[in-house]
Amino acid sequence: MITAWVPLCVGAALACWPAPPNRLQAAVEPPTTIRLPDVRRVVCWLLPTALAAVPAGIGGAIAAGVLTLAWRQEWRAHRRATAELAMAAHTATALRTMVAELRSGAHPVTAAEAAADVVPALANDLRALATAARLDSELHAPALPELAASWTLGRRYGLPMADVLDAARRDAEASLGFARRMRAKLAGPRASAAVLTGLPALCLLLGQAMGAAPLSVLTGSTPGRLLLIVGSVLLWAGTAWCRALTGQVRIR
Repeated sequence: MITAWVPLCVGAALACWPAPPNRLQAAVEPPTTIRLPDVRRVVCWLLPTALAAVPAGIGGAIAAGVLTLAWRQEWRAHRRATAELAMAAHTATALRTMVAELRSGAHPVTAAEAAADVVPALANDLRALATAARLDSELHAPALPELAASWTLGRRYGLPMADVLDAARRDAEASLGFARRMRAKLAGPRASAAVLTGLPALCLLLGQAMGAAPLSVLTGSTPGRLLLIVGSVLLWAGTAWCRALTGQVRIR
């Protein structure tokens, strides 16, 4: 009965084998290639698990995978918060530059091009806004929704563009200042959470140095492996909970 599964699986694999692309598909669809960052991401995910599985077994591999997940989530949250803060600073600088250009008598299109030269990170969106305004089409900028909305409001109702953008600039600078103050105030709780997360590992190292051999207990018996997995899951849950509490403040 077991040997009958072999030809059955082979037949199912041959039935699901993809057909070669025809000329139209080869001309329209781009060739699929494996990107190097994807391979590196897979290696970063699997390497800690593989290294932990050699001395610690399946329990250590699962714990290493959970802790790797927690670390990557923390790193992504940190990068996202830093990128949001940098984008808010770039937006305030671009609005400040445009208001200064408009106060000096420049056209809004010229002011947007000048702001693109001052803020290279938003140059594409600013030049796209300038091109859309020059062609009298709909203004759309994913990275600068406040600027696009203010520009559309001023153009639709005939409001002074400098005053409208100056109001948007004040709002952006107020939001940026609030985000910076909150990030400084939350630095202490985040540092405390990081220290509390690292205490179990420090206690394991101290116990191992004192001769209590906690690592052999956690990796050499079934209850110890279960405790190791449960402890790593609880550490991941603690980091996720702290991240949820400290990530409530967002830049408007």
